[in-house]
Amino acid sequence: MSFENKTVGHTAPPPHLRVSGIHKRFGGVNALRGVDFEVARGEVMALVGDNGAGKSTLMKVLAGAHAANEGQFFIDEAPVNVTTPNDANGLGIQIVYQDLALCENLDVAANLSLGSEPVKSGWGFLPRLLRPLDDLEMEVKAKNAIDRLQVKTLQSVRAKVGGLSGGQRQAIAIARAVGADCSVVMLDEPTAALGVAQTRQVLDVVKRLRDTGHAVIYISHNMRDIFEVADRICVLRHGGNVATWRTEDTTPDEIVVAMTRGLDAGANNVV
Repeated sequence: MSFENKTVGHTAPPPHLRVSGIHKRFGGVNALRGVDFEVARGEVMALVGDNGAGKSTLMKVLAGAHAANEGQFFIDEAPVNVTTPNDANGLGIQIVYQDLALCENLDVAANLSLGSEPVKSGWGFLPRLLRPLDDLEMEVKAKNAIDRLQVKTLQSVRAKVGGLSGGQRQAIAIARAVGADCSVVMLDEPTAALGVAQTRQVLDVVKRLRDTGHAVIYISHNMRDIFEVADRICVLRHGGNVATWRTEDTTPDEIVVAMTRGLDAGANNVV
């Protein structure tokens, strides 16, 4: 199904990231079959589907972890190439995987600078890897990233990640992505296995991402969370598009039927 930029009685925002006709094959398995997908700045687009629907594969294609066999990528309607993670990073596309990939033995500031640690000036006679780290700049960068997302429950950026709650860790992983000056943030099941209070914290961070002009792709099986934060919901089934709904125009039951039976859910409210 192809996307249109208008809905009945509404005009959808212009897409920031758009892909068209994405195919991904693993041997004889067609994981994605001509998928179209888009997300705008200042929007949370939920990506849903049953197990094996193609959500994770599409996410990894968008992140450059898998190269698509066919299809086109666009940023602000300009064609771009995404075949590696470096391509995606260069275009401002960041992904926060479910396992978060945080180093529990390091503090928050070190985790937020991991891989791009600032070094002190005046040590140019040494290779960069041997220069002392600029702890003060690292701390300032971490505080700025945390403040942008208004993570109020974190007491200090010098706290060890291993001592943080699940919600705080998820917020730190999101802040690390935002700190990379990204415009697209993909979140893979960000509230899985979290308690009520921790889930509330993460959902507030997701809303803050939208309010700061990011394009947010939210992958989840939790319909309550989806209907709280998502502006639109894209349903995949058997590696292909079913439809996309404005959240205000649909119901959890309708989305579940679309996931399991396709367009039997009815398409009167689709984008």
